[in-house]
Amino acid sequence: MSASAPRLVARPLTPERFADLEAIFQARGCSVARNCWCMYYRESGTAPERAPGRTLRQARREAMKALVDAGKPIGLIGYRGRTPIGWVSLGPRQDYAKLARSPVMKPVDDQPVWSVICFVVPSEHRGQGVATELLAAAVAWARRQGVKLLEAYPMDKPGRAGDDTMWFGAKSMYDRAGFEEVARRKPQRPVVRLKLA
Repeated sequence: MSASAPRLVARPLTPERFADLEAIFQARGCSVARNCWCMYYRESGTAPERAPGRTLRQARREAMKALVDAGKPIGLIGYRGRTPIGWVSLGPRQDYAKLARSPVMKPVDDQPVWSVICFVVPSEHRGQGVATELLAAAVAWARRQGVKLLEAYPMDKPGRAGDDTMWFGAKSMYDRAGFEEVARRKPQRPVVRLKLA
């Protein structure tokens, strides 16, 4: 982030802020988010059912909107001024059904944890520390929710990785935030945790 850029302010996703999430997902460089709607890891195994003529993208957007309208903790939107510039998805691990069966992200133990799943930052805002600020905001927000343990599944690759593979965040970012590695089932995919209590 440049010295002149205002600091990011993060706000929980609410029904009133859903249009801001849509703006982020529709921005340049966010095609993965447009297809996933941060629902992929919440699905138990198969894609959601959809009415005839509805695309998977539309079904996932509707499913996300339903969770937001129900008041579920889904994640945070980052703003500079009034402009939404980034998104971090986090919530109780049990809300992410696919994690239980993942060979990389399956449970380490039976402790209750919240999971940080992904970051979405439009191309024009990358390289400015947005994900780092969103992670700091996620840690602070989880602590305020009474979360004792925060877990994530970053990428650990030498050198610069392609932006389209970095929605989990880089391990170096988590290292700087004080997370510690607790498992590694695939060479470039550690599981990291931060105790908040």
